[in-house]
Amino acid sequence: MAEKGTATAEKISSREIVLTRIFDAPRELVWNAWTDPKQVARWWGPRGFTTTIHEMDLRPGGRWRQTMHGPDGAAYPCEFVFSEVVSPKRIVYSMKGGKKGGRTIECETTWTFEALDGKTKLTLRMVFASASDAEFAIKTHGAIEGGEQTLARLGEYLADWRTGNQRRDR
Repeated sequence: MAEKGTATAEKISSREIVLTRIFDAPRELVWNAWTDPKQVARWWGPRGFTTTIHEMDLRPGGRWRQTMHGPDGAAYPCEFVFSEVVSPKRIVYSMKGGKKGGRTIECETTWTFEALDGKTKLTLRMVFASASDAEFAIKTHGAIEGGEQTLARLGEYLADWRTGNQRRDR
């Protein structure tokens, strides 16, 4: 039985990306930055990207449609369907998207928000259908680097919010 569990864990790890960051902000502030479309549009995406939110219905079965705009002018439309929203602890959704006209990336994504003495540990876990799909997202779209930059931008946004400097763009 233990071997089967280990094999399953290895199979999942080859098709997942997990990123974690601790923010010097209370969980409710991080949750609000993630769930308010006006705030999300200010920090979502890698450096140099902007995001247009077309719709964000944050509830199980709700849809989030957005387009990231790359610094080269390329559009990356994405659609998310929420399966779980537990305020202020967890958000789970399925995602389909990618560069307009290119191969679609699909994954199941879980965000967890853990309170840590006035700080927040945010964990992003993306699980792809196969290891080759994960590899495509990493190599072609820079999923790890882009995810890390997105979390860094969120951290900068939260720091600006705490200091009253919300107008700084990233």
